[in-house]
Amino acid sequence: MGKILLLSPYWKEEHRWMVSSVKLADLWQRLGYSVTAVCMGPQTKVERISDTLTVHYRKDFFLPDPWNYGIALGFAGYVRRLVKKENPDIIVVNKLLFWSSLSIIPLRLTGRKVLLATDAFVGMTWWPRGWFPRVCSALYAWTLGWLLLLFASQVITFHPQPLRLLRLLGIARKTHVIPTGIDPVPFHHDHAHREGAIVTYIGRLESVKGVDDFLAAVVPLKKDYPHLKVQVVGWHKKGHSLVARYGGDVSFTGLRADIPAVLSTTEIFVLPSYSEGLSNALMEAMSSSCACIASDVGGNRFLIQNGVAGFLFPPGDREALRSHVRRLLDDPAKCRSLGKAARARIEEYFSWDAIGKQYGQFFQDFLAL
Repeated sequence: MGKILLLSPYWKEEHRWMVSSVKLADLWQRLGYSVTAVCMGPQTKVERISDTLTVHYRKDFFLPDPWNYGIALGFAGYVRRLVKKENPDIIVVNKLLFWSSLSIIPLRLTGRKVLLATDAFVGMTWWPRGWFPRVCSALYAWTLGWLLLLFASQVITFHPQPLRLLRLLGIARKTHVIPTGIDPVPFHHDHAHREGAIVTYIGRLESVKGVDDFLAAVVPLKKDYPHLKVQVVGWHKKGHSLVARYGGDVSFTGLRADIPAVLSTTEIFVLPSYSEGLSNALMEAMSSSCACIASDVGGNRFLIQNGVAGFLFPPGDREALRSHVRRLLDDPAKCRSLGKAARARIEEYFSWDAIGKQYGQFFQDFLAL
């Protein structure tokens, strides 16, 4: 059994759940690897999840939204000691520019091959909201971020990045596209008749997610569609302004563990992010045969064929978003056809059967370098 050491910013916490790391660890175990993950968290501890998965947590100081950035002093040193002890076959760093990704440089300087996997280039193709965080992320990206990309042995992006940018960065030849993908088996759609459609957003209530646009666009539709139900599923801090403003018209469920059940009764799923990588929530909604409406950014346009497997709209354009939702409310047949096409696209291109084969071959080639 091969060993993978996975360096991740976080693991499973209400306010910072690193879904891609959790999913990749699951997929790689299915491929026959054992996985040791090292991440940041509220306390230092080691948790043995199973015979093939162990998670090491290093206590960090966390900067909340819009930064969403943890700092754990001594993280790279701990990783070097763990590498020496466990001697993994493959080292994967998930997510560029997080504190955990700084370990790439010392690992490479000690002669280890390091694979960098990321769904976005923060400060280059992914941006926070607000001019000051945008400026800071750009400065960070074009200095240390660029250096990390150059140091990485190989780079995997979860969705295509602009070829011109990859060439400018000098990493085009060592960059590969492999989505995280999804296991669609647990997801289905409940076709039982219900009075009124359900429109759902799933994710944290962070500024970059555009939840304010979602609510401002969709809630007014309840005047014309009195049985319409709008729900926001995901963690939010106590006393959040959006909950205070829309709590009487919207169901804020908080974090839910039964996402397949939530999506099974959802007719329309909305992802209004201003920047996005390859969204797990969107893949789950597509797997559930929901009609999906997403902002035309990042991995959203990779997942959705506009007009075929969902609708795209310009980020921040509340009128366009409202128009798409209204159209689907008025045309249930179109709603169903988009959902059916979305499920088919997931099964063909993004299911773990397809993605597992790509990772299996890639790891084989990577070890041969």
